[in-house]
Amino acid sequence: MTFNLTLSGADLLLLAPEIFLTVWLCVVLAVDCARQQIKHETLAYLSMGGVVAALIMLIGFDYADVHGALLNDTFVLDGVAIFFKIFILLATALVLLISIEYVRSFRFFRGEYYFLVVMSALGMMFMASAQDLLSVFVTLEFSTFGFYVLVAYLREDRKSNEAGLKFFILGVFAAGLLAYGISLVYGETGTLVFSEMTGMPGSYGLAIGFIMIFAALGFKLGAVPFHSWIPDTYQGAPTPVTAFLSIAPKGAAMAILIRMFYVALATFKPMWVLLFVVASIVSMTYGNIVAIAQKNIKRLLAYSGIAQIGNVMIGLAAGTKRGTDAILFYLLTYLFANLGAFAVVVGVSRRIHSDEIEDYNGLNRRSPFLAAAMLLFLLSLAGVPPLAGFIGKLYIFVAAIQQELYTLLIVGLVNIVISMYYYLIVVKKMYINEPADPTPLTVSTPLKTAIVISIAGTLLLGLYPGPFINWAVDAGLMFSNAATMAGDVSVPIAPAGG
Repeated sequence: MTFNLTLSGADLLLLAPEIFLTVWLCVVLAVDCARQQIKHETLAYLSMGGVVAALIMLIGFDYADVHGALLNDTFVLDGVAIFFKIFILLATALVLLISIEYVRSFRFFRGEYYFLVVMSALGMMFMASAQDLLSVFVTLEFSTFGFYVLVAYLREDRKSNEAGLKFFILGVFAAGLLAYGISLVYGETGTLVFSEMTGMPGSYGLAIGFIMIFAALGFKLGAVPFHSWIPDTYQGAPTPVTAFLSIAPKGAAMAILIRMFYVALATFKPMWVLLFVVASIVSMTYGNIVAIAQKNIKRLLAYSGIAQIGNVMIGLAAGTKRGTDAILFYLLTYLFANLGAFAVVVGVSRRIHSDEIEDYNGLNRRSPFLAAAMLLFLLSLAGVPPLAGFIGKLYIFVAAIQQELYTLLIVGLVNIVISMYYYLIVVKKMYINEPADPTPLTVSTPLKTAIVISIAGTLLLGLYPGPFINWAVDAGLMFSNAATMAGDVSVPIAPAGG
């Protein structure tokens, strides 16, 4: 086998955002090392400047002109990759804004915190373009390494140490599953590249290998039964890290799942559809039911996130172009609502030093802005019209109806009712119960900016979803065309119109 690893100027353009962000990371670290007394806010805005610049670069890419594969088809830039990179960078920018006030309480290593956040984002950007199993393994571990440190960043906090240890142990276990699954797939197919696996005959070894890979990626997604790390990790980690962990890795893992099942396993669609149907039903039901009993707001959002991933898997179970489009749009709506909710949690916990739901009593009297924002985000997560979550769930359910997945649809609707119950418990405490301490809560400018951006995204995607749905459709269309050409088979995705 001959490998052509030379890169032309046009090839480097495909890697331009990653190259730029790598150089910018070195700049941030150099500035932190050179100026020991530099304010951490300066490093935060410097890191954010690099993220925003890379984001603008990706938004400026024309799908028709800037796309292709590099390094023997191991790195690909198509519509799905561009979408998820924008998704990851947008989440990173909001998390950096949320972090500024929180990091003030750190005694040491403030600059390193911002470096690790951006480094994890860089790893997830490479994940979005991974076109072979070896790249999946390397990029996934690259992004996870930063999270291992970030989750345990509060060195003097027992819960943070416990969260870091649990996350590390289960993360290593997932990495072992991924490595063994890759070895089985390679042994059965003789290749690691997704497009070269299309049309391969099935075997027990191949099935077991891909199931192990799915289990490892399920750890990233937080889908049942690979969710056990989520509640304790979310509760113990610094809240901005929890917010980052709740959204960005899920997007990167979903990019790999779409690429793997829609390209490498396109001919086995009837089998993997059943897998996603079961995973979706169990994740939605388990997450929502267990969330009812939670007393800690971060744990409640953790189980809510498990249920939300169950909703996303409805799109995967559909196995169609519309299903892919619905996944992309749904994740975008989830980004603003979920990060916004965690931003409110940061604003409250920094003042009252508690994450207990009971301490949200009378929040409306202490901070009408935070209470109104949390109400908006929770209603969007529940799928209440006319907010973004409603359009996202509607789009997902339409994809399921077109494939006659009526059982999945009914379970999804029942779970919306369940989720509404525990979200409204929080709303009741904020608006009806009396506060134990009526002292007003103030919100810092960076945190308020992040919340306002999240509110704007939640309202805009709900009231004016057309351009964003079209963006998701265009991204999925470019991916489906590339997948069909690469595999030279009929990929199970319908035309752009549905």
